Amino acid sequence: MGSLDWILFSGVVVGLISVVLFLRRYTASVADFLAANRSAGRYLLTVADGVSGVGAITVIAVFELHYSSGFVPEYWQLMLLPVGLIISLSGWVIYRFRQTRAFTLAQFLEMRYSRRFRIFAGTICFLSGIINYGIFPAVTARFFIHMLGIPDAFELGPLLIPTYPVTMAVMLSLALFFTLTGGQVTIMITDFIQGQLVNIVMVLILGFLLFRFDWQSIIEALKTAPEDASLINPFETAKATDFNFWFYAIAVFGSFYGVMAWQGSQAYNASAKNPHEARMAKVLGNWRTAVINVLPMFLPICAFVVMSHPEFREMASSITNHVELVDDEQAKTQLLTPTVLLYLLPAGFLGLFVAVMWAAAISTDNTYLHSWGSILIQDIIIPLRGKPLSPEAHMLALRLAIVGVAVFGFFFSLFYKQNDYIFMFMSMTGAIFVGGAGSVIIGGLYWKKGTTTAAWVSMSLGAGIPITCMTARMIDPDFFLNGQEIWFAAMASASVSYVVVSLFGKENFNLDKMLHRGEYAADVEAPGQPIGDWLKAIKQFGVGPDFSKSDRFIYFLTAAIGVAFFGAFIWALIVHLTTGTDDSWWATFWWGFLVVGVIKAVIVTVWFLIGGTKDIIALLRDLGSAVRDAHDDGFVDKNEE
Repeated sequence: MGSLDWILFSGVVVGLISVVLFLRRYTASVADFLAANRSAGRYLLTVADGVSGVGAITVIAVFELHYSSGFVPEYWQLMLLPVGLIISLSGWVIYRFRQTRAFTLAQFLEMRYSRRFRIFAGTICFLSGIINYGIFPAVTARFFIHMLGIPDAFELGPLLIPTYPVTMAVMLSLALFFTLTGGQVTIMITDFIQGQLVNIVMVLILGFLLFRFDWQSIIEALKTAPEDASLINPFETAKATDFNFWFYAIAVFGSFYGVMAWQGSQAYNASAKNPHEARMAKVLGNWRTAVINVLPMFLPICAFVVMSHPEFREMASSITNHVELVDDEQAKTQLLTPTVLLYLLPAGFLGLFVAVMWAAAISTDNTYLHSWGSILIQDIIIPLRGKPLSPEAHMLALRLAIVGVAVFGFFFSLFYKQNDYIFMFMSMTGAIFVGGAGSVIIGGLYWKKGTTTAAWVSMSLGAGIPITCMTARMIDPDFFLNGQEIWFAAMASASVSYVVVSLFGKENFNLDKMLHRGEYAADVEAPGQPIGDWLKAIKQFGVGPDFSKSDRFIYFLTAAIGVAFFGAFIWALIVHLTTGTDDSWWATFWWGFLVVGVIKAVIVTVWFLIGGTKDIIALLRDLGSAVRDAHDDGFVDKNEE
């Protein structure tokens, strides 16, 4: 990188550290540290929560996916739109969870099932989460060593110190600083700033790439893919064995089944000021993806063009030589697209891209460290202890647990050798908890007949199947199921077992009391009053009296755009089945898809910047005047129920 790139990168780092130091005054209680005192607005939530899931490792995983699959995954992901719309527009799971006023998922599990089950589920969740997180520091460190041109080792007196563990330690230390200083308050606001930086820079780089590459050259390069492994036509991918139709079909089921099950960003589930804001944040999340999906998809496609098109032969040769310096074969595939960017992006743009990747890495690290550390204390240690901690001891325990997660991530990354795609590793390790948790969450929130025994059985099956299959894959890398298929086996087994076992139960659970409904309603979060009988006509669409006029406009516009994109999926399918589609037809389809994505990205970036800034001001005002409750710490006292 040149001097301008270093100035931009350093400016972002120093700026965010300054924000963290400013915000530390606003964390004054356990509730602040865990969930920002439940005071966050929708725009702040949707941007911050969104970027927490778009860390450097996720971007690199998307690079892997699209370099090997081209545009094709985007078509199959259109299948997910109806599921995503139903989930976000209906408030599926998230609305009812927020009604419980639980800080964490496992706290809800104790309220719904039992303390012993909370400890069991919390333990599985924690172990699944830290193993899943275990490769994050490694992938991130390799990226920055490669992009910043850091040597493999440096001399310290008579010692030769490898830079790989040092880089991991520096990145984790920065993430710990962000997390420990102010908990969820600091994490959420800095994640919002980082999220908006990601949005703006991605739009700028996307504009540069669209001017840099001729569309015809892109299509010519993509057409060089082997037969039945097309990078353009989703119906000519018979030889694609991993990221094929079934990968996305399972994702459709998993999207509905696993809402809120994965706890990597669990604090955001409890941080909304009320259930309606939590629901609207999920609705707005459909727009957020317009920005964070387009560039990570288009960048590796441009990288493929550079490596395949005759016009870039000389540059491709230099890139190949550069990547060959990396020893690890899996790391080579992860670093290929970033290496292309080293040669492709001009001064300034490269520095902004590295700054964005650093911001994305920190946003994911601090969120995951906070989540898994909080789950260890809230859902395992305190329930085992059987009584609450003092506020001071509670905060100390949370901070020590967060440090412990970082230490585990460091050593796991140092010694574990990754031999699979990042997304496959995530699916397999995540399934250890998510495989059984989905049935337990959905059944617990929506079915009064769901029993504690059923929860134990389904959670045990959901964890046992992935652990067994993961062990088998370690022994035999050619094991017949991949990570995504293992996830499906766990979900299906857990769902069937939960229903069957629950049907043998006789008692009905009091859902109204747990959800604070009816005679148990909490006045502080009561919904707005009806403003007209006509609202009853549209309540069937999930729109209630707590929706303002602007809420209804956003809600139905989101639904309309989602239906339009799904309509494009159906239209392309019909054309293919009736008249047939060739590469030229799909080239036109993808050009339109890309143009619409760019327009949406620009609009959303400006819109969310304005809305999120207002939410931050409101959050800081509320935190500055809030009266803290020392007993609001997530402890469930059965004697008070």
